[in-house]
Amino acid sequence: MAGQLLPIAALLFSTFLMLVGGGLAGILLPLRAGLDGWSPTTIGWMGTSYALAFTLGCLIVPRLVRRVGHVRVFSVLLTLLSMSLLLHALVMEPVAWMIFRGIAGFSLAGGYMIVESWLNERVTNETRGRVFSIYMIVSMLGLLAGQFMLPFGNPATQTLFIICALIYASALIPTALSNAQSPRALTRVSLDLKGLYRRSPAAVVGALIAGIVAGAWGFLAPVYGERIGLSTLGIAAMLATAMIGGSIFQYPLGRASDLVDRRYVMVAAGAVGLVLAMAMVLIHPGPGWLIYAIMFLFGSVLYPIYSLNTAHANDAANPSEFVTISSGLLIVYGIGSMIGPQAAGRLMDAFGPSGLFITMAVCYTLYAAHALWRILQRSIPIVVDQKTEFQFQSPEMQQTPETLQLDPRSEAAQD
Repeated sequence: MAGQLLPIAALLFSTFLMLVGGGLAGILLPLRAGLDGWSPTTIGWMGTSYALAFTLGCLIVPRLVRRVGHVRVFSVLLTLLSMSLLLHALVMEPVAWMIFRGIAGFSLAGGYMIVESWLNERVTNETRGRVFSIYMIVSMLGLLAGQFMLPFGNPATQTLFIICALIYASALIPTALSNAQSPRALTRVSLDLKGLYRRSPAAVVGALIAGIVAGAWGFLAPVYGERIGLSTLGIAAMLATAMIGGSIFQYPLGRASDLVDRRYVMVAAGAVGLVLAMAMVLIHPGPGWLIYAIMFLFGSVLYPIYSLNTAHANDAANPSEFVTISSGLLIVYGIGSMIGPQAAGRLMDAFGPSGLFITMAVCYTLYAAHALWRILQRSIPIVVDQKTEFQFQSPEMQQTPETLQLDPRSEAAQD
């Protein structure tokens, strides 16, 4: 195993550092904006800008790499990431922060794609599953490490911004000094939304709703934590608890969906999400053990629902279509993640912190209701041996088309 990891150690270390920076920035920026009195709707616009730019990065960066090469583009993107954090510290204006957040989203998408393309070049079908699992674990550890750096500084000062910029800059070093050969061209995405919807309506609508949920949570959960009185350590712990819950519950939920019509699991996940979101609205827990207990359970349906959609869409597809279908769902998910921060921000302005979980309650209701309606519209014969295996995905790890190439479910397309 060590022999398989040594050639990709530098790439994994770059990934870890990018995720540390991403984890810290993801919690620092909305929290600082909230401390400066910006409304949740304004903070939501930052999230929308980031999601839009991330999605565009998945489409544009492959063209840039074709023109000037992997190393040069990767160097530029990591430089832009560092600059974006320093600019946040220098210019405290909402419109400027939306632009800077967009730069970060575009750059992170490209950075992930380039590192993942290098990893793809180094794996075989025999090692793909292990490397993908290690990549997901490294990603999750990076996010957790970044989030728990928040308590070591004061969000109201520039220190954490500078530290985050330094982390992004250091992510360039391992890959830039690696002797790995430049890999093949990056995966280019084409979107046939009508064809994708005809193939699997439940997966397309589910991916859109999953994106709304993830966008709302990713950009406004830190603001929610600050508004209910959590300390910086408490906010980091709240996010980490949900992430850990998502990791633990992915396996039983995925295993259940491998054995039955996945739409039934979608209905169940939506019902659980609705109950937990309404519990947060009605109980309105402040600092204390109860909020962490609910967040642990909430993570069980916060993160895995996108994986359910991907697996369901690919159940009836040829193995060679996995990357194409999953890439299309990824764009749909990205569109949802643009909507989520806006929807949750406006409801938080109207109803206070509980507006975040009102948004979640509505989303999970729609998620369950649409899956149930599709069950009533069309039954699907279940042949367990022919179903696509549900694959673990690191919570909050934003996927790119290159992640899909690394996924072991793409093996058949590469044989």
